[in-house]
Amino acid sequence: MSIRAWLLTVCTVITALGCADDSDDETPEHSHEEIDFTRFDVALQKAIDDHNASSPNKIAGASAAVVHEQLGVVHTKGYGEFKEDRLYLIASSSKILSVGVLMRLADEGKLDIDAPIGEYLEAWGDTKASKITVAQLVSNSSGLPSLTEVSGAGTDASSPFVSNLCQYSEAGSLEDCGKVLYETDPPRAPDTMFAYGGSQWQLAGAVAELVSGESWASLVDSTYREPCDVPTLGYTNQFGKSGGRGYPAFFQAKKENLPETDNPSIEGGAFVTVGDYAKLLVMHLRGGTCGDNRVLSEEATTRMQKDRVASYDGSTGNANAPGYGLGFWINEANQTVTDPGAYGSFPLLDLKRRYGVFIAIELTSEVGTKLGMAVKPSLDAIFDEADIHED
Repeated sequence: MSIRAWLLTVCTVITALGCADDSDDETPEHSHEEIDFTRFDVALQKAIDDHNASSPNKIAGASAAVVHEQLGVVHTKGYGEFKEDRLYLIASSSKILSVGVLMRLADEGKLDIDAPIGEYLEAWGDTKASKITVAQLVSNSSGLPSLTEVSGAGTDASSPFVSNLCQYSEAGSLEDCGKVLYETDPPRAPDTMFAYGGSQWQLAGAVAELVSGESWASLVDSTYREPCDVPTLGYTNQFGKSGGRGYPAFFQAKKENLPETDNPSIEGGAFVTVGDYAKLLVMHLRGGTCGDNRVLSEEATTRMQKDRVASYDGSTGNANAPGYGLGFWINEANQTVTDPGAYGSFPLLDLKRRYGVFIAIELTSEVGTKLGMAVKPSLDAIFDEADIHED
């Protein structure tokens, strides 16, 4: 399968969507020991078994974590051949993490996400992209080439977006690639169409490095790894080495097998365990705090979860997630936000019940999303029945 075909499959799936820690820091007011997650485990194992019984592409294993706003990380478990602490590449589930880095810079006054990026890129000249804002970049509304448009350039040497393929390369730097993307003539005006992924995300990362004076790796460390104690989190750029053919076989859940790069994939290059990712879901449920550490302002987390596409009467084309905020797919009717990844990682926050779940596999977004939707009723019931209240 070509990289174009693989990425087109990812986009098609997306539009069709709809480490337990018992420390005092994670459970400051309540105990979760009496909450029984057997129903969740049974539901997830059944979903895995049902898939394996009907598909030649088997799920070898999975890992999952469940979180709650008050209780923190309440449940982690491995299934099949995989343990709960397996390291995963999470593809587009990286997006909310990347937006968080940008929002922290905004909280610190280093970046106005509603200002034209040309204000920060004066040294790069005045281009047609200079009027685009970071908010437009990370809501897939910037007008720059989308994931499908850039991936198509890989099979069409005459495409005007061939140079944008730098976003899939471990070579060079994020700044170098950002400069190339900044020179791209946008195929449409900003805030006129929702077009998922692509150049806009890599350019946003380059802006973050420029305004902060730090590398992306350093920004990830200072935003998350230290204040949230998530040592397994990092970014790479696996796409060139993997060739876009499904989950990268060379990885084998080992960090040392991943390319070290100064040009990490901002939209899809994160790797992490489910337990560490879960801590960041708790941070979002708690309005931006990890324990006693303020990571993001409450205003920042709220804005990420607010539909931005609706502001210009745009449409995601996804009946199950008709809205899109900053990194999050949004279903306002069901009060849920998600950020599914191409390899089958599936994070979900239930904003009504104030819980979250993260499931990771090594297959496809379609399969991961089916697993997530299959287990949600069990979690709804568990938290509806649990006596969780403020003291």
